[in-house]
Order: sequence, then structure tokens, then C-alpha cells
Amino acid sequence: FTDELIPIEDIYERGLSQKTMYKIDEKALKQDFFTNKGQQEVIESKEDRKFVLVIDEINRGNVSSIFGELITLIEKDKRAGCDEELEVTLPYSKEPFKVPNNVYLIGTMNTADRSIEALDTALRRRFSFKEFPPKSYLIKSEGASSKVNGIVNGIDLEFLLNTINNRIEKLIDKDHKIGHSYFLKVDNNEKLVHAFKNEIIPLLEEYFFGDYGKIGLVLGSSFVEKVNHKFDFAKFEHYDNDIQDDLKEKAVFRIKNEDQWDFNNI
Repeated sequence: FTDELIPIEDIYERGLSQKTMYKIDEKALKQDFFTNKGQQEVIESKEDRKFVLVIDEINRGNVSSIFGELITLIEKDKRAGCDEELEVTLPYSKEPFKVPNNVYLIGTMNTADRSIEALDTALRRRFSFKEFPPKSYLIKSEGASSKVNGIVNGIDLEFLLNTINNRIEKLIDKDHKIGHSYFLKVDNNEKLVHAFKNEIIPLLEEYFFGDYGKIGLVLGSSFVEKVNHKFDFAKFEHYDNDIQDDLKEKAVFRIKNEDQWDFNNI
């Protein structure tokens, strides 16, 4: 607490009871160490440090309502210490508030859910946007897949992902491409089947709203088959017969059993 060592006996006064207890001798403590010097060191260290606030899925909420007046304060030239710094009074505490220069806001968003074109203009002006597309080359150097150099049973996982994503981009857009993370944990055929069955195919079902015909355009005939069966609709005289005939001719598709899948034919 000072520049010189203080014997422990000068700080603690020992009292005896059923167990040994220690009571701090306040006279031996330098109060200034806590009230002045300590606070100064904390303040100085905070000014030198950088703070990051990460907002996940920032595009899912109403940004204008979430940020409020803060949307103006986070601008680079409106921060504390800048020439055009702004300050607001907090509604409840009535204390002044401004955003420091060492605070960084990072927002993540999935453009497959909502494109940046739909974002509030005020938000788009105050953030710079960086796109992170799938990096298929990481399959050979990261995660469990790197142990097999990204090849499972002769199947090049990097090439497989690129093939699927090229077809998805053609059918929908580039924002719906599948991420490389689905393949990073794949180092054998069992895990590859698991990834398709529980993650990739359900994602494609969501993308194409259950249209298995389009999923067939992505994965091929070794994954999707056409259902060939004849049937008649229930008798219902109020529905147009011509439309019923068209519906009878409608093609119906379904996902094959996993033991029929052939990844080499994708």
C-alpha cells in the first residue's frame, strides 16, 4: 500500500474465538491508495484500451428504434474528443452522455435472411460493410477435414461445396450460398452423410420452400427422386375439373434414403 513493506502484524489485529478470525486495522491502511491513486490508474488504463460491442443479427430488429439518439452519437466525427462531438442528456438519470472514441461497434448479419438493401438508410450510412463469403479452401487446412486433406472416400469436399454453391447462386442468389463450416467437421463418410441429412438438406428445404424439384437441380438424381403413383382426388364437385386434371399431372419429388446417396454424382 506504500513504497515500503508493512509487516502483516501491523495490518491485522488477531482475535480468538472458535475459529481464528482477522480484522483489518484501518489505521495501517493508506486510504489514498484506494480513493485517488487507484481510480486514476483505472481511468488511465480505460482510456488506453479499446472496447468492442458486438451486435449479433443486427438486421433482424428495427434499428432506428433500438439505437434511438445513439445512432447519431456513434458517427466518427460525433464521438467524444472530435471537432463535432455531440452530447445528449440521458432521460432517466439526466446525466450527460457521449460515445468515446475507443468504442467500436461490430454488427453481424445473415443476408440470406434479409438483404442489406432492406436496412435502414441511417444505419447503412454509419457502418462500413464487409462481406464474408464461404471460403471453401479452408476445408483442406482447418478443422477435422484438414486431417484428410479435405477428401473423403475420394470426394473432394472443396469441389463439392463450390459445385453446390454455384447452382444455388444460379437458382437464388449469392447470399444463399452454403458456408464452409458445414464441412470443417467432416473427416469420414459417416460425418458427411450426417452433415447432409441434418444440416445441408434441411437448409435447402428452407431455401426452396419444400420444392424438392429445385433441390434435385442442386444435388442431382442420386439424392432426389420423382414419385410415380396414380391416384384420384376425393369427389368434390365444386372444384374445377380442369384444375384437378392439371394437379394430377403435377410432378412430386422426394429425398431418397441416405443409403442411396452418391456424392460423386452431385
